[in-house]
Amino acid sequence: MAQSLESWIESDVRPFEDKSLSYLSQYHFFRDPTRPVSSDPGVFFSPADGILLYQGVVKPDEPVMEIKGVPYTPRVALREPDFDRLSLVIGIFMTFFDVHVNRIPYSGRLSWRAVEPIDTLNHPMLAMEQDLLTELRIDPDRAGYLHHNQRMVNRIDVPALRQSYYVLQIADHDVDAITPFGLRQHRPVFQGRRFSQIRYGSQVELVIPLSEHVEFVPLQRTGTHVQAGVDPLVRVRFPDHEQEGGTAA
Repeated sequence: MAQSLESWIESDVRPFEDKSLSYLSQYHFFRDPTRPVSSDPGVFFSPADGILLYQGVVKPDEPVMEIKGVPYTPRVALREPDFDRLSLVIGIFMTFFDVHVNRIPYSGRLSWRAVEPIDTLNHPMLAMEQDLLTELRIDPDRAGYLHHNQRMVNRIDVPALRQSYYVLQIADHDVDAITPFGLRQHRPVFQGRRFSQIRYGSQVELVIPLSEHVEFVPLQRTGTHVQAGVDPLVRVRFPDHEQEGGTAA
């Protein structure tokens, strides 16, 4: 469940601080705990375990974050120069101690596009992780990797909402592996189900273009630690007052 950063560090990081890097990378990192899968058309669940770095509604060329004075915009994030939608953007940083299996926030049909790094190699995310775990702070200047690193742009088309949304998976420097569990394009995917994994450190972004048909309301505070498929990130409000509710699957 959603926790403050301090509480999550005490419960999930401190017990493993004395473990070797070999142990953590071989046993702890690849864990995939069983979780209940819920279906709730009234929310977008978190696609990743991690810490909310930023969230906000921005224009396509407006920064959701300034990184050493350089704007990080939806167009930059999606690597789509023609993207023209006002969007809600939520960034989730996955530390080495997080479960790295990603889950579908809202049911639909998934298509994906792999984007190579701008430089020869990905930029490291270690400085951001160290600040989060040791200083309990979010420093935008540590996020230079967002401009450079390779990513998987997953677009989920949702007929029920009459629109699409995006889940971006951004790889780290050391091991730049984003591993989808299925390669077929435009395949049906279901809320809360596992769809991919990133190794080792990484970041995931949820990009929801705004719509006149539906209202999207953020539910969590920046700096909160969330779990994939468990914690709701966004409330979906239907103007026609459709019934909302969840049922366990």
